[in-house]
Amino acid sequence: MTGLSTVVLRLARNPDAGYPDGDPARGYAIVAPLDGEGHLDASAWRGAKEKCTVNRFSPDPDEHADGWLSHRGSHWYFRYDEEDEGPDEPVFRLGEHRLAIGEYVTIHEAEGEALVYRVSDVRATR
Repeated sequence: MTGLSTVVLRLARNPDAGYPDGDPARGYAIVAPLDGEGHLDASAWRGAKEKCTVNRFSPDPDEHADGWLSHRGSHWYFRYDEEDEGPDEPVFRLGEHRLAIGEYVTIHEAEGEALVYRVSDVRATR
């Protein structure tokens, strides 16, 4: 793929965390470059990192956050500019995941809880 894509992650089934059926109203919208196989493209990210954003959404407005997709070493993070948002959220092996509809991604929330999200949408960003 060329250019940037918007990838939407929605909370999947997490029975141990109190979401036995998941919650499609909670998740993330990520704008990032993907390679031809649907993986994050670190080289393309370096040239467009100011456009690579992360938006956390939830029914609770206090849980909304806008930030950036960050990359350090071999790890990807969600970085927020609000101090009360806590530390960067590491995304478990995000660089290895194929970001395609139906795939799953684990995100370590600021409180340290790891939750699983399902890719629900991938589309070209204009």
